[in-house]
Amino acid sequence: MAERRFYTIALIFLVFVLGYFSYEIFKPFLSPIAWAIVLSIIFYPIYVFILKLVKRKSLASFITLLIILAIILGPFSYLSYLLTQELNTLADHLEGGSFDPMKNVLRHPVVNKIIHTILSLFNITEAGFQKTITDGISRLGRESVGIISSGLGNVVTAALDFVFMILSIFFLLGDGPELLEKVSSYMPLPKKQKDKLIKQMKDIVISTIYGGVTVAIVQGLIGGITFFILGIPSPVVWGLAMFITSFIPLLGTFVIWGPATVYLFFQGATLKGIILILVGIFVISMVDNILRPLIIRGKMKMPTLAIFFSILGGIKLFGFIGLIMGPLVLALFVSVVEILRYTEEEQKMG
Repeated sequence: MAERRFYTIALIFLVFVLGYFSYEIFKPFLSPIAWAIVLSIIFYPIYVFILKLVKRKSLASFITLLIILAIILGPFSYLSYLLTQELNTLADHLEGGSFDPMKNVLRHPVVNKIIHTILSLFNITEAGFQKTITDGISRLGRESVGIISSGLGNVVTAALDFVFMILSIFFLLGDGPELLEKVSSYMPLPKKQKDKLIKQMKDIVISTIYGGVTVAIVQGLIGGITFFILGIPSPVVWGLAMFITSFIPLLGTFVIWGPATVYLFFQGATLKGIILILVGIFVISMVDNILRPLIIRGKMKMPTLAIFFSILGGIKLFGFIGLIMGPLVLALFVSVVEILRYTEEEQKMG
């Protein structure tokens, strides 16, 4: 008995030691592998559709990979460039004190009267109030540029990570189901609970990534294009802002297009303000009410507030990839908790 116990302890110790060294071996490649996993999950339905047509895993993986590359190297790269340029321009205007749109709004008689009333209550000067706003937005712009630029700082490392990511995606698309089945075989759970865990994980991934993120992307694109057509400065920045605010419960993208509408009316652009109101109510807001239920119909879903904070926390912990990894980790956690609760209920009934 003692010998068997010693053997078990030694085996557990060996697993931890080898697990640690395995982690150190894979540590330099965790970022490209994580991106590969995320992109494989997102584009897996496309891979399945192509596989039905070509009947060969390697060819289906290659075609799906070409689609991913076209999206990454095309529109995404261009939008990243535009976003960096707009953030730099916005920060320069604010630091130089020449951000006229903000000054025009603040000087409007109605806005000016409201601001003076509020400032008098808190004993704050108008100059101090304007400086606080411009400094805050300027700092946000500079930090955002730094986050985007930092990923492009080391060209060689970025290129190698990109190659590793592409190779990982190719193999994950073809061997993903077998790999998932292999991993699940190591889970210390009965087959019934393993199947339940995998199903819940899929449901939450669909409702979180395909539901939340897809809706946010569509709303951000529509908002950015509308701002561009209406001539509102920095449309890419505001499109990104709508993408983020779409996860805020109740208010959502209204946090962005609502004040923009007020800004247009104050500028005397009444027709543009009316157009933005109509697009905001009947297009941007309706995307959430129509698209999300179609995607997550019958799926297990998480509260929007939980998704919002998981995205912010994920970005802080993992970097830009936390946009997806945050909700994904939360989805896995919720799935495991659900399985644990289900197991305890079964034990009580048994």
